Amino acid sequence: MTTDVQLSPTPRSTVVRGKKRAVEDRQVLYDILDAGLVCHLAVEVDGAPFLIPTAYGRDGNRIFLHGSTGSRSIRSMLEGKQVCVAVTLVDGVVYSRSVFHHSMNYRSAIIHGTAKIAEDTAHALRTIVEHVTPGSWDYAREPSKKELAQTAALEIDLTEASVKVREGGPGEEPSDLEANLVWAGHMPIITTWGAPVPHETDKAIPPHVSARGR
Repeated sequence: MTTDVQLSPTPRSTVVRGKKRAVEDRQVLYDILDAGLVCHLAVEVDGAPFLIPTAYGRDGNRIFLHGSTGSRSIRSMLEGKQVCVAVTLVDGVVYSRSVFHHSMNYRSAIIHGTAKIAEDTAHALRTIVEHVTPGSWDYAREPSKKELAQTAALEIDLTEASVKVREGGPGEEPSDLEANLVWAGHMPIITTWGAPVPHETDKAIPPHVSARGR
């Protein structure tokens, strides 16, 4: 799906290397975020770079993240420090006739900005839970007041972002194409869900879990 709503590059969100792989359609950014499960969040903590892999959820033109209220990284973000969020989906590996042109097919998004406390903690957490495990918020117990007090829910605006996509076969040097000495192509990566594994329960697997595997 594509739209007419374009990304608006800033100096730091403008793709420099591999410019031909840059995508300007904002819907592609949303599609990548909706397809991923884990983002990598970078922030400076005590003068050093800090990188956190974490779950997230998207609501319109913002994403929600969460963490412990006692976390050093959370405290640093709430001091107004700039953050960077990256989501990468690897779709395959690319075999070229030369090692130099071996590559990967991927969809990637990078977001720049600042994090702030989400106005509605419960909505932010619900968004994250429903993104990672759809159907769970209304099925499982909701967070208690104590659990909510221990959790910092953050939101980051998606206005400043860049997207890159690579697909298809390898790029080749003309001489390698002419010689055609070795096989070249690409191998897609296909991710599937396994069968649900119960944890110490005699309850039937709920539809929102079993349907996901199908």
